[in-house]
Amino acid sequence: MSDNVLEIQNLTKDFPGVRAVNDVSFNIKRNTVHCLVGENGAGKSTLIKILTGAYDRTSGTILLNGSDYEAHNPREAKQQGISTLFQELNVVDQLTVEENLTLGMEDTWFGFLKKTDKIKNMVNVLESIDPSISPKQRVSSLSVAQKQMVEIARAVASESDIIIMDEPTAAISEEETQRLFTIIKGLKEKNVSVIYISHRLDEIFKLGDYVTVMRDGKHIDTRPLSEVKDRAELIKLMIGKTVYEQYVMRNLENAENLLEVSNICNKKLKEISFHVKRGEIVGFYGLVGAGKTELARAIYGADNYTGEIVFKGKKLEQSPDKAISAGIAMVPEERRTQGLFTLLTIRNNIPVMNMQKISHAGFIDAKKEWNSTVEYIDKLGIMTNSVEKETAKLSGGNQQKVVFSKCLFADADLLILDEPTRGIDVGAKSEIYKIIRQLSEEGKSIVFCSSELPEIMNMCDRIFLLYDGRIKAGMANSKEIDSEKIIHIVTGGE
Repeated sequence: MSDNVLEIQNLTKDFPGVRAVNDVSFNIKRNTVHCLVGENGAGKSTLIKILTGAYDRTSGTILLNGSDYEAHNPREAKQQGISTLFQELNVVDQLTVEENLTLGMEDTWFGFLKKTDKIKNMVNVLESIDPSISPKQRVSSLSVAQKQMVEIARAVASESDIIIMDEPTAAISEEETQRLFTIIKGLKEKNVSVIYISHRLDEIFKLGDYVTVMRDGKHIDTRPLSEVKDRAELIKLMIGKTVYEQYVMRNLENAENLLEVSNICNKKLKEISFHVKRGEIVGFYGLVGAGKTELARAIYGADNYTGEIVFKGKKLEQSPDKAISAGIAMVPEERRTQGLFTLLTIRNNIPVMNMQKISHAGFIDAKKEWNSTVEYIDKLGIMTNSVEKETAKLSGGNQQKVVFSKCLFADADLLILDEPTRGIDVGAKSEIYKIIRQLSEEGKSIVFCSSELPEIMNMCDRIFLLYDGRIKAGMANSKEIDSEKIIHIVTGGE
């Protein structure tokens, strides 16, 4: 038997006006974790969609266990031995955890779900990953991280030859990540190969046996990770240049307070108080479940609270409409479900938070709408061949830029960013960071919520540490900041 479980030969995928995958060839060895990296738009997602049957290839050959492989939908792919854990959540909120685990693979008897070993196995896998999740509870009651764990359990329990994992740790805690890594290492012992896609390069080096780099739809290199010197070398392969981020000290002592939050409390938040100066980037760091998203939603008026928020000298009413009118915009954690109208075009998305700018007497001025869209496509470097492209068809990084464009078009003085770089590559991250710094220099204030400590330390003027809904510590950024002490505090230490 060949050492290769999967062989990709001269694979090409064309869309109208663009070649998304360009003559790609590489192999996946058995019982390995094979990492796939590259910028958003590099062709990774298209390649994965071909493997999972979501797209048909234009040309090329795929061999699975030495035989020709072709799948026309994810179900066929799973039947042949390839399962996928997608980056965007694919769970049904109205169903129970148990029903989601077996969705599409149910064993029934006269229309009733049979209690088979398949269900028992999946429940056991879920329990090994996160024992706090009950199989009988509705998925709608779970957090984003817990929903991700349900998807991970479904993929791990599928008994496939290959499991594709697309950003599986993007919304889960450090503890859950370590449990997942243990499970992935165990899969190799069961003759399962994992194709692992992540923009968190530390995970690539910690977990991977091999890495394949793609850029602009082409295969750049495949090599054992033991032969990759460091992060800098891998980044240079991915984007063709070196990216380096570091915080630059700024003096904002004389700036006025734009936002003042006093004793905010709700089901999650406990006596949160802080202020943000005009032009300041204020970071909130904590692990999953610390309260970052709840704080962002409270300021935006999406969640109820007690306490007081004063913005530009006036008490802020608890409503997103009032927040937008006052000059506050938010980039939410879930860009596809909360930040975009994915079935609409870029032109339809960008102006949506400030339609008055492009309308007159209740009618949209098509020329203003078009010109405004083109302006922000150029300003933020959104990679697209048309303003009429559906946002669902953009890469993750470009979708995030459209969300930023919406906020900028709203003429917001305060931007609330909730995990603004989640699931996007190092190149797109660098561009997003550049946009954030430019906005702060223009006098815009930023509330930056993230579970990635390096970007908090590299971007923010002041940093607040959250644990269990409380601010446990606050500090000005400096070269002397102690990352180990920060981790100690956000994991419950004093």
